[in-house]
Amino acid sequence: MDHSTIYRWVQFYAPKMLDKLKWYYKPTLGHSWRVDETYIKVKGKWVYLYRALDKEGNTIDFYLSTTRNSNAAKGFLSKALKSIPEYARPKTINTDKNPCYGKAIGELKLAGKCPIGLKHSQVKYLNSIIESDYGKLKRLIKNPRI
Repeated sequence: MDHSTIYRWVQFYAPKMLDKLKWYYKPTLGHSWRVDETYIKVKGKWVYLYRALDKEGNTIDFYLSTTRNSNAAKGFLSKALKSIPEYARPKTINTDKNPCYGKAIGELKLAGKCPIGLKHSQVKYLNSIIESDYGKLKRLIKNPRI
């Protein structure tokens, strides 16, 4: 048996094995999200950067908006929920005390875009992951070499 034969087998059977195994392997993005926004300058214009992180600190999605209201929060959460599969949807979304998120989550639940059992919590210390990450982000943005 030649090594090229094994290589052809891998090329032929690997995609088939992946299709069979993806039903069993369902990576989760965390059952709770941390959602927050910050004000940054992009190409000379000030915009709000909405971000969602999972509980390990991995970025799920982001959104740039010129406004900070419930429509922008609803657009961001809708986009973030569409970008992931059904099985990876969060059970809890933690935000700061911004009242726009509560209204946006309520509207998404009524529209059927958000799970009905989704819990919205506003615990300050849980968002420390995303708040500390903004410091690194803003240092990168202010760097004139980028």
